[in-house]
Amino acid sequence: MKLSTKQKQYLKGLAHPLKPVVLMGANGLTEAVVAEIELALDHHELIKVKVASEDRETKNLIIDAILRETGAEKVQVIGKTLVIYRQSDARKIELPRK
Repeated sequence: MKLSTKQKQYLKGLAHPLKPVVLMGANGLTEAVVAEIELALDHHELIKVKVASEDRETKNLIIDAILRETGAEKVQVIGKTLVIYRQSDARKIELPRK
């Protein structure tokens, strides 16, 4: 599912007051971190993930891996905080039409 600009803007507004649900540690992207992100996405649909990396290139590789492993869509990246969305079967968030 590809998000339109209008849908991303809507999700950014919803994500603004949220706190990061998953905080990556010094070990980087482990299977446990991916599993935690999967659980959070199933439960919330829209989450923030705090990516622990000083290097911009490494951070981008980690973000790409998270998106690939979870099948989520990137909504926004601000500093070390990644906002991602994946629609669940329950469809808790009603997106505006494209």
